[in-house]
Amino acid sequence: MATIPSLSHGAPGLEFRQQFKRDVVVDLYCYRRHGHNESDEPVFTQPALYSAISAHPSVATLFRQRLIDTAVLTSQEADTLEEEFESRLENALHAVKEAEQQLEKSSFTGSTAVFQPSYSHEPVPTGVPIERLDQVVKALTTVPDGFHVLPKVKRTVLDRRAQAFKNGGPFDWAFAESLAFGTLLAEGTPVRLSGQDSRRGTFSQRHSVFFDAETRDRYIPLLNISSDQARFCVYNSLLSEAGVLGFDYGYSLDFPEMLCLWEAQFGDFANGAQVIIDQFLASAESKWQRPSGIVLLLPHGYEGQGPEHSSARLERYLQLCAEENLQVCNVTTPAQYFHLLRRQMRRTFLKPLVIMTPKSLLRSEQAVSVLDDFTTGHFRGILRTPSLAGKPEAVDRVVMCSGKIYYDLINYRDANKIANTAIIRLEQLYPLDEKLLLELLGHYAPGTRLIWCQEEPQNMGAWTYVYMCLDRIFTHRRQIWYAGRGAGASPAVGALSAHRREQKALVQDAFTL
Repeated sequence: MATIPSLSHGAPGLEFRQQFKRDVVVDLYCYRRHGHNESDEPVFTQPALYSAISAHPSVATLFRQRLIDTAVLTSQEADTLEEEFESRLENALHAVKEAEQQLEKSSFTGSTAVFQPSYSHEPVPTGVPIERLDQVVKALTTVPDGFHVLPKVKRTVLDRRAQAFKNGGPFDWAFAESLAFGTLLAEGTPVRLSGQDSRRGTFSQRHSVFFDAETRDRYIPLLNISSDQARFCVYNSLLSEAGVLGFDYGYSLDFPEMLCLWEAQFGDFANGAQVIIDQFLASAESKWQRPSGIVLLLPHGYEGQGPEHSSARLERYLQLCAEENLQVCNVTTPAQYFHLLRRQMRRTFLKPLVIMTPKSLLRSEQAVSVLDDFTTGHFRGILRTPSLAGKPEAVDRVVMCSGKIYYDLINYRDANKIANTAIIRLEQLYPLDEKLLLELLGHYAPGTRLIWCQEEPQNMGAWTYVYMCLDRIFTHRRQIWYAGRGAGASPAVGALSAHRREQKALVQDAFTL
């Protein structure tokens, strides 16, 4: 590296670059005159260094002397400039104080805070007319002339969805999601989705972007609903959860009228974004009155996969819940998911929404909905499945659960013709509609046994949260029984055979405890 010649008393680095057209590296030696902050005392750990620093003239003093030595200013002119500068600062400070006195006295003057109404469990109608659904389905199942769709994609996505709509069902999870996105777009609400492999979907379920089998041209059906629709954005993001979620969180603040969703490839992967969740999603409204409507899609469920692909750590989000700061849902049907996404943009307030999305249920023949489920109704935070006996007085056991374990429970109950048990699903865990839960439980005799069943280990999942809620609701007068795995250090057992034994046992426990 060339040494910079002495060109002048000006800026030698800049002059060297201008004259020789070469890069310059400038070594700057910097220091903090007063330490790390106003309460720091750097001499405690650096006594010699800070003795030298305290004796060293300040930058302003050195610059003043440089101007005098080079005859740019006289000593008197330098004094005059300093006095004028101090006078301007004083005048500016005085003007600011006068302006503040004229403004209405408020601790929030100039604040970016956004004040919202209280959380409400009031139903929000989110059904969509059949004509609108028809418009969206046509866009979802049509590609331009000459576009070569892969035969498997055509058969399993385009043709199957067209046939399902024509027959009034069944609608699977991914189709319901596309209908939610499409109807919002057609109504003027933009949608943004990002995540690792979100365009295709981690489980090849979404197919929001089609690729031409011959040219690899891309076609996005949700951008072709109508000429006046809102914008749809879908991105495959990089493998940096904290960075991506942080970006999407900021996006949701700047564009509150847009449905912003971030999807983890597996729910466990949100671990990498925990600092964003703790620092902003869960607490920003309380700290700074900055609400966000961002949605987190976290694939969750125990199918015998390994510990890094089973749990979205539901318990962590429930531990963060307070003061109506989050919405945490674990829904069980495509229509519920459809109404939940639409409700997020049809309310008068904003709250981050955390959804435990399924994996095995994406293609389950049980977890489907019919057309009428989309044209009417709304999201329901709690669902009740009556007993086989059909009469509340015949029930002596109520099993409560959340998420996909419901299907294991209902299959076991029906296969064994257990008539005395009703099942209640908590589709929205927080904020929990305690009034509705008490009303549903009120159908049964006071001595009815209450069971909480979950597939997560006892120290994980919703058990601790639900137990505290029910204990408070019943003022310590009812016993709540637990059916599920024992406590564990790992989120999942990691062996398929062991998983199946545990799953079978916990389902049986729900009906025999």
